[in-house]
Amino acid sequence: MSDWLIALSDAERSRAADQWAIESSGISGLTLMEAAAAGLADYVDRYIPEGLIVIVCGCGNNGGDGYAAARLLRAAGRQVRVLQVGDPQKLSDDASAQRKLLQGEPAVAFADALLGGGSVVVDALLGTGFKGKARGEVGKAIEAISECGLPVVAVDVPSGVDVSTGEVLGAAVDAQMTVTFNSDKPGLHINPGRDHAGAVRVVDIGIPAGAPLAEASVGLIIDEPLIELLPRRGARSNKFTSGHLYVAAGSRGLTGAAVLSSTAAMRAGAGYVTACVPASEQPVVASQLVEVMQMALVGDDGHHSRKGASQLLAAIAGRSGTVLLGPGLGASKAAAAFARELAASVKQPLVIDADGLNAFAGDLEALRRRKQPTILTPHEGELARLLDCGIEKVRERRLRQVRVAAKAANAVVVLKGVDTLICSPDGLVAISPGASPGLATAGTGDVLGGVVGALLARGAEPFVAAAAAVRLHARAAELAAESLGTEGLIASDVVGALPLAWG
Repeated sequence: MSDWLIALSDAERSRAADQWAIESSGISGLTLMEAAAAGLADYVDRYIPEGLIVIVCGCGNNGGDGYAAARLLRAAGRQVRVLQVGDPQKLSDDASAQRKLLQGEPAVAFADALLGGGSVVVDALLGTGFKGKARGEVGKAIEAISECGLPVVAVDVPSGVDVSTGEVLGAAVDAQMTVTFNSDKPGLHINPGRDHAGAVRVVDIGIPAGAPLAEASVGLIIDEPLIELLPRRGARSNKFTSGHLYVAAGSRGLTGAAVLSSTAAMRAGAGYVTACVPASEQPVVASQLVEVMQMALVGDDGHHSRKGASQLLAAIAGRSGTVLLGPGLGASKAAAAFARELAASVKQPLVIDADGLNAFAGDLEALRRRKQPTILTPHEGELARLLDCGIEKVRERRLRQVRVAAKAANAVVVLKGVDTLICSPDGLVAISPGASPGLATAGTGDVLGGVVGALLARGAEPFVAAAAAVRLHARAAELAAESLGTEGLIASDVVGALPLAWG
């Protein structure tokens, strides 16, 4: 995995690390549990320094962590109530051993009313081995915890969240903090799991380095080493060596998208940008752009057309550069024909966004035949249309669906969101660690498309270009919000902050 990604361990990888430590390093499971419990207890004690701590334990090793933390917290002078969900006779061996070591008031069977009077709830119900939907007593306990109104600290993963994918198929605990062990996990950073995890804290439990683990396939982006990989302007640079981006965009009533994506590309460092717009709309676009070149294409009632695609293809044949297709393209049949013709025949690297994506609804395979790199930048609705499925399927299974799309199109796919996922065709996924709420405004997607196109045109490798564009976009939004505030932030504010986002 690249050094700009923090490797995230899914359930299988986490289990393998534990097993290796136990079998090859002579570390007992109870020793690992004690270390985990010590870190958990420390975070709980610091997070809520006063009042009753209610720890809700399940039957697995997650419950064992809870029992051990309860003992340590009591030893530190804290008042702790321990509640057991499920038959105590069915506890795992280590959880049973920890329950027997519990001193003071014994654990009692869970009841909703016993959450009352607490200052914090520790969710030690379900751990990294959970998949699917929580049912029965556990499901009811999860619902009670979520509805009790108390702050919650989750042990390793909020109960009900699939730690490997972030999927939530039923009831799940809403935590304000998740204390996870040994390594960070994908499901704590991918929605909907991300929304349940709260602040994530990682505790070192003493597993030695060198475990023979499978290569992680999901990582969390670290900005600085990623941005360092991008090509930079030097003393001998000129507008041609800084990359040429052709922006095939705009239509009647949607010329702003072409303007935003073009100016964003310039602010992201492209040396040369050409806005390729329907001829009838070219004067409108030209009136708003100073540094951007213009190419007026044969249109169809204010929209792009198949003839315009042929015109553009002829104009750029044999030239270097990258094409951005889609911002403000519109939903006309002529525009869809333009998009399909251009994508099928263009020999340059291609970024497809917005209505350019909608032209391939249910037909991602059409993009697979491309020889040059392709990057797709959908939001959840656009990805649902590309995959010909409901938006809820994408929303519930973001990791799974972005991988399906990247493989089908043989493209890098950027699934936008607060947890934007960047997926390579072979399934490697980079997760953006978040972005300013100020991006929740029209036009910011067009800005991102321009940044992706600019970095690809400058020569960045496609996966790096997509990931770095996401982070520059997020950083620019944060910088703009610092000076202007989040409310009322507009897309052009983000464009203006892009040069500063490089750091």
